Amino acid sequence: MPKQIKPTSAGDRIRSKLDWGRPTLARVSFSSAPLLWLIIGGLLLIAALAAIIGATEAKLPVHVAGMASLVIAVILLFAVHRFARLHRSARHQLDNALDNMTQGLMVYDSASRITLFNRRYVEMYGLSLDIIRPGRLFRDVMQHRKATGSFVGDPVTFCDTVLNNVAENRLTHTILTTKTGRSFQIVNQPLGDGGWVTTHEDVTELKRSEQRVEHMAHYDALTNLPNRALLRARLDQEISRTAHGQHFALLYIDVDEFKEINDSLGHQVGDDFLKQLAQRLKACLRQTDFIARLGGDEFSIIQTSVSDGSDVEELIARLYAAIREPFQCGGHQLACDASMGIAMALTDGAEIDQLIRHADLAVYDAKAAGRRTFRFFEPRMDANARARREMAQDLREAVRTGGFELHYQPIVDIARHAIGGCEALLRWPHPEKGMISPVDFVPVAEDTGLITEIGEWVLMTACLEAATWPDHIKIAVNVSPVQFRSPALALRVIQALAASGLAASRLELEITEAVLIRDDEAALAVLHQLRAIGVRIALDDFGTGFSSLSYLQRFPFDKIKIDRSFIADVTVPGGSSSIVQAVVTIAAARDMVTTAEGVETQPQLDLLHMLGCTQMQGWLFSKALPATDIRELLGKDDQASMIIDEQAARMWAE
Repeated sequence: MPKQIKPTSAGDRIRSKLDWGRPTLARVSFSSAPLLWLIIGGLLLIAALAAIIGATEAKLPVHVAGMASLVIAVILLFAVHRFARLHRSARHQLDNALDNMTQGLMVYDSASRITLFNRRYVEMYGLSLDIIRPGRLFRDVMQHRKATGSFVGDPVTFCDTVLNNVAENRLTHTILTTKTGRSFQIVNQPLGDGGWVTTHEDVTELKRSEQRVEHMAHYDALTNLPNRALLRARLDQEISRTAHGQHFALLYIDVDEFKEINDSLGHQVGDDFLKQLAQRLKACLRQTDFIARLGGDEFSIIQTSVSDGSDVEELIARLYAAIREPFQCGGHQLACDASMGIAMALTDGAEIDQLIRHADLAVYDAKAAGRRTFRFFEPRMDANARARREMAQDLREAVRTGGFELHYQPIVDIARHAIGGCEALLRWPHPEKGMISPVDFVPVAEDTGLITEIGEWVLMTACLEAATWPDHIKIAVNVSPVQFRSPALALRVIQALAASGLAASRLELEITEAVLIRDDEAALAVLHQLRAIGVRIALDDFGTGFSSLSYLQRFPFDKIKIDRSFIADVTVPGGSSSIVQAVVTIAAARDMVTTAEGVETQPQLDLLHMLGCTQMQGWLFSKALPATDIRELLGKDDQASMIIDEQAARMWAE
């Protein structure tokens, strides 16, 4: 049996023994030294023979020929020595380059034996140099890696796959994960002689970064719920399943009054609340259902395997029970509620955008109905949405052309038996649809942002009109929450007063509790700015908010307007008379005027007068009048004639 020649030379083996610092892991499988000296010997022999033959032909002495051959030999030895030194330098540079690569490298020949490898390959997998060395078979390497835990899978199958790809001259890229969870990208590049080069790169951090980016792209950072993008992907899947008879429902959830929680208690409490709420909602679902956070206080749920609306209502009952349970956030106990809208797959739409839009319209309808309830989508909601869009377009045109009017409703001073002021009320006489109620168009104006521009027009127009009235008559102007949050509000008030010449003390700005709930500190600062101008501040619709009495202690109000909902049943036994009495008492203690809104009957007038209300306003006295009519009324000496009800007129005369 012929002796097997190992791929490493004797010189290589000696050099590896003398290298104390580390084993040189880059090895090339060829024996260059014997071949080199064979070439040198041959060249010297040829040179010597040539010199002797040349000397003989030239009839030179033998010693001269010998000298010539010696010179030639020296020259050749010098050249060979230089070649060998350059060869060693190149080998050394190759070793350094291979050992300092960030990738592990292995070269196999056509017999699947190692011909070259580097330090990085051994270190990244924690392998043994007794196994990883030139001449070792590829299958032995993979068996060793399997034994050491750096390879997960079947080595035989893996080797067969690699060898088949090499045989077909196919470049391959593969990512494998070890037992420790690290990921390596393996590139196998076939060579022309039947061997191949394989590089191994640790891409663990890269994969983790990609996973983080992927997670950020599809999951909400605060609640860790899927986001809108993943919701759309899941909807696409569920819609495809409807072809096989699997129906689903899309629910939209909008948390009521979350902004008030967030703004009054801070974002940290608000974030904690949202995280707890997300977990509660998720706990109400089955494994096959899906929940996403759409942003802010909006969530969406896909309820799968739905047969009819009763299945959805059962889930809604569980959701409301979870939402209405008090929350403990940052030392605060919070109570909240939600509005929900539902769109049923196929019935309400068979496309993603259509279902989303219909669920959104349904939740909008629930909020318009007073919140804290749910609505299934109905076709009328689509029609209402189109009507709102048309109204928004018409509103923009009205703003551009000045298509609004102001009417003025008198406010009666009980003690003086006379009109003490008027409230400016916005009217919109549509050129085609007639008079449109503020109840219908103001919400649209707020949604579109037109309310600020409209509010500025109301303020300027009301001041200009009031400047023509008797000096003791005040003008009350409503300020919307959107307008109140404008940083230019105080400036607009100053401009309106300056342009009209109206005394600041005659202007009364009415704000609702919604203005204060969002950010009471900022609201307080704005109120002080307005008071510094000299205008009066009234709290409108008192009693319909959340913490009405607390606002009376914190904000500098001049007047409280008691909401018409309390006036409506003030004369009913067990009604709101005690509440009205309490408000009047508190206001009197703080030197505030109280105005009862919506007074429509004589019994209401009598009782409110007895309870101590200082002002009244309502249809019992007068509806809101156009500017020309209010000027005529205010110019009369006997203002008792303004009272519509005869019985009230007699009382007024007394």
